[in-house]
Amino acid sequence: MNAGDAVVRKLVTFGRILREAGVDVGPGRIQDALRALDEVDLRRRDEVYAALACTLIARRDDLEIFDRAFRAWFEKDPTRLGGKAPDMGIDERSQPPAAAPRPGDSKDPDEQDDEQEEPDLLASYSADERFRERDFSTLTRTELVRLRALMDRLVRVLPTRPSRRLELAPNGFQIAPRETLRRAMRREGEPVERAFRRKKRVERRVVFLCDVSGSMEPYSRALVLFLQAAVSAGRKVEAFTFGTRLTRLTPYLGGYDPEASLERASRAVPDWAGGTRIGDALKAFNDLYGRRGLTRGSIVVIVSDGWERGDVSQLTLEMARLRRRCHSIIWVNPLKGTEGYEPLAAGMAAALPYVDVFLPGHNLLALESLVEALRASGGRRSQVRPATLRSAA
Repeated sequence: MNAGDAVVRKLVTFGRILREAGVDVGPGRIQDALRALDEVDLRRRDEVYAALACTLIARRDDLEIFDRAFRAWFEKDPTRLGGKAPDMGIDERSQPPAAAPRPGDSKDPDEQDDEQEEPDLLASYSADERFRERDFSTLTRTELVRLRALMDRLVRVLPTRPSRRLELAPNGFQIAPRETLRRAMRREGEPVERAFRRKKRVERRVVFLCDVSGSMEPYSRALVLFLQAAVSAGRKVEAFTFGTRLTRLTPYLGGYDPEASLERASRAVPDWAGGTRIGDALKAFNDLYGRRGLTRGSIVVIVSDGWERGDVSQLTLEMARLRRRCHSIIWVNPLKGTEGYEPLAAGMAAALPYVDVFLPGHNLLALESLVEALRASGGRRSQVRPATLRSAA
């Protein structure tokens, strides 16, 4: 295997890694990256990094995923901060020579030598499989930060709703007169080719209310990292925390450094690991932000174990107020992932009649169920009250 083939195979596999992480990398960008690598010194890490970032990445939000994937694949060290020469496969003398191509083999480099490259791929970038079912309470701080990169994939597509505005679409339901007349001018005024419109889909607002009391402390840091990923992914995402008081956390979750965001969030929340007054927090939210229209048409996600230290009757009243104003309510309880769990806590039992979806939230697999529920709840609101709660184990 010559040096050129080794570089192509390493780059093609790197493109496959980025696609699996949610980055739009097609054959055209792979070709551009190959041309860029021809102009740089492959032994210099900064030149290779810059060449690939300029050709493979088109969105600023994808830079963090690219950086982690670059360190994992080319440097074989996901935790290293940089400076190591990238492994482009040129000096891989331990690998056996590639077999001669046989007639009928595919000419596409994307389909060549998948069995040879797959073991390296799994050995260097399999963190999602390892963390997917691990309980958040067992993860260290370093593991939580690495888990944050996997959360980016989950929140990349947020729920949408149909807008009153229309957009051109081949499968639309309404004729677009201006575009139809414009096309008719090309055929001497005959409207042979008609244009159609449909309702444009826009992001539906999602509001997160996360419990950071003492009973939720083992899960609070991981869940706040998930809030940071959601706020970074969508413009219509609001994040709040509550314990003994309500705190708007959205301004502190910006940026691309999750660890710094977690530090800012910890300093901004005065009641972290304190008591729990869910009813008082919901009353403050309904009185201040509900009147401003923040909950109108929104999906409200409440993350709490349901342990209420205050008046349960007030929690019932505020849940009813919130249900009348919002589109739907999703309750995420980390304890629901425990075998044999039953919602016997007074606060949880009082809130359940007003909840549309009741989910666990103790690991990454549970958060995947939450994202699926968000996307499913983005459509039209059901007119029938949920007699039995839809849940995911």
